[in-house]
Amino acid sequence: MTDNNQKLKKKQKLRNNEYYDFQKELDKLYAQSKNGYTFRKLYDLIIDERNIKLAYRNIKKNHGSKTSGTNGSTILDIGEKVPNRLIHYVRNRMADFKPRSVRRVEIPKQDGTMRPLGIPTIEDRVIQQCVKQILEPICEAKFHHHSYGFRPNRSANHALSRAISLVNKNKLHYVVDVDIKGFFDNVNQGKLLKQIWSLGIQDKKVISILSKMLKTEVKGIGVPNKGTPQGGILSPLLSNIVLNELDWWISSQWETFETGKNYNRERMIGKRLVFDQSAKYRAIKQTRLKEMFIVRYADDFKIFCRNHKDAFIIFEAVKKWLKERLGLEASPEKSKVINLRKKHSEFLGFKMKVVPKKQKFVAKTNMSDKAKKKAVSKLREQIKQVENGQKEVSKLNAMIVGIQNYYRYATHITVDFSKIGFSVRKTLYNRTKTILSYKGAKSNTFKRLYPKFKGKVVFIHGINVFPIDHIKTKHPTNFSQDICSYTALGRQKVHDQLKGYNQVIIYHLMKNPVPDQSVEYNDNRISLYVGQLGQCGVTKVPLEIGDMEVHHKTPRSKGGSDEYKNLIFLKKDVHKLIHSTEEETIQKYLQKLNLDSKALDKINKLRKLVGNDKIVAG
Repeated sequence: MTDNNQKLKKKQKLRNNEYYDFQKELDKLYAQSKNGYTFRKLYDLIIDERNIKLAYRNIKKNHGSKTSGTNGSTILDIGEKVPNRLIHYVRNRMADFKPRSVRRVEIPKQDGTMRPLGIPTIEDRVIQQCVKQILEPICEAKFHHHSYGFRPNRSANHALSRAISLVNKNKLHYVVDVDIKGFFDNVNQGKLLKQIWSLGIQDKKVISILSKMLKTEVKGIGVPNKGTPQGGILSPLLSNIVLNELDWWISSQWETFETGKNYNRERMIGKRLVFDQSAKYRAIKQTRLKEMFIVRYADDFKIFCRNHKDAFIIFEAVKKWLKERLGLEASPEKSKVINLRKKHSEFLGFKMKVVPKKQKFVAKTNMSDKAKKKAVSKLREQIKQVENGQKEVSKLNAMIVGIQNYYRYATHITVDFSKIGFSVRKTLYNRTKTILSYKGAKSNTFKRLYPKFKGKVVFIHGINVFPIDHIKTKHPTNFSQDICSYTALGRQKVHDQLKGYNQVIIYHLMKNPVPDQSVEYNDNRISLYVGQLGQCGVTKVPLEIGDMEVHHKTPRSKGGSDEYKNLIFLKKDVHKLIHSTEEETIQKYLQKLNLDSKALDKINKLRKLVGNDKIVAG
């Protein structure tokens, strides 16, 4: 679900930016950074009232906001403060910033080892978010176009697609795999601060705050003298800053190599005007330059090469460059050169190999063995919980959809899921044989997600279990480089791409059924969201997690039911307006929503059904 989660988040953040009228400031930072501007007065923007409110809103939407740090606070505690108190608190803390210690937790990695995370206090997370919101547009303007991890609008799907394109279209069948040993724990903090400075972020007060954040005490362990704190909001951005230098160094060897003559040409592909660099590449192929392209997702990267000799030269050069420039070492056990025609290369939970097909070679992709093992383990653990009620069955269904949505981009995913289904089926039947049934009606969600499924449907507690091995390959898509959160045209591309319902919200609705509500209500919630194309039933504004509520047109108290035709999904403010009776409250929401006559007419029809007076336009 990684790519879909990012889709949800980018929509949410864009709307938050616009809501607080802060988008123009962020756009300006991006444009200035593109033009090589040096930023020496960023602190005032960081403590700007709009930026602090925006940070709070973005943090509040995050599930991690309910995770407490070393002082036991959560976002709920901060939320009780009036806005002015929150702004005053953040400004006071930033004036003489001293980060509170972070709480250390460990989560399992795919290889069986543990990844340490540091959980800052919620107050410090708000402060980190304030800093991130200002630094991100500056950095985005400078980041390489083929790094995909933890960046706005980009996903693992895009990284995989780029890798497949280099294999299929560019016919690059040698890959340099470099695994950085303990990347997050070994980043040179002094070097990182210099890299931040070289990006044009030269406000000394901001640099000082960042330095203190890097040296935040880990409770029970002490103050780190190297590394970036995993688990912090700034950590992904900082890790991209560290490796951005590597991206551009690799790119400068071939992809963005500057030639004396301008070979670039513009041409139309479909309806898009693109730069065509084919003439340039034909020219530099006559030189001794080594052809190479990097694809990076966080600290996981691959370099695609033309032949065995070049690949080994690049392999040694990259290891040396990482050591000398960044003080980072490659893991000798996990770093290697791979001929994709002979062996697999693993990337982001997938494994890739080149195979012959119709007199040419193409990329064949599957789930990696570790990913399959992890999926089987997670599903078995959740199956053990389904005897505890309907909510756990819904969680199992959400897990199945989540795994399917992430891995459906593999070319041979049907084979992988057939094996996963076979491994899990025995556990399912053995653990649920006393509550399992083959009789029942398939839900609307089941019918929509699996319209061609002809097999036996299993029901537990009256809920149909989604078929684990019923999946179809979906082709991954290359990232469109004109998509950007910090230009008007780029944002329009984002909004166009996100039209219609979002799979992540469906996933969220399935995973979080409303307690004490009927199965019909919870299933119709999902169908309703899809039927309304992910939009509010009155304003047609896209629905977002945390700002969407189901309304009974005819209230239950008046005989209304949970059937589909009696429900409508609304934005929270719209829902409040329907039920409001006080004139002052009605005027408040009318002003906030700025409804046209058509939307106001819908509001009045819904108000009439609940027994409230018609609102007369002023």
